[in-house]
Amino acid sequence: MALLRLILNVIWLFVAGFWLAVGYVIAGVICCILIVTIPFGIASFRMASYAIWPFGRELVRRSGSGGGSTFLNVIWLIVAGWWLTLGHIATAIGLAVTIIGIPMAWASLKMIPVALAPFGNEIVHSGRPREPWQF
Repeated sequence: MALLRLILNVIWLFVAGFWLAVGYVIAGVICCILIVTIPFGIASFRMASYAIWPFGRELVRRSGSGGGSTFLNVIWLIVAGWWLTLGHIATAIGLAVTIIGIPMAWASLKMIPVALAPFGNEIVHSGRPREPWQF
């Protein structure tokens, strides 16, 4: 299973991951230049690390996240979240045209929740057993 994840991550890196990560890093640098938006820059850097190597990792809700993360997620959704979501959907449609691109399209769709709401979530390795009904 680890070899399959490595192969998928390497293919993803060349097909879409590098450019998605570069976009997230540029957005993070711009956000960090503006002092008020540093939390958004840090979230962009986290998303860049997920975008460059997505297979074998997943998004889970961080315990103890409260109203502050919800407030930041609402601002993020209005300013950037829906644009990123449209970009991931367009990337997934383009990747799903070929058979080899279907897992890559799934990886792009898997990034939509973090693109919509990066605060209050964390990216963890998915090598652990999943509980029933956990998404």
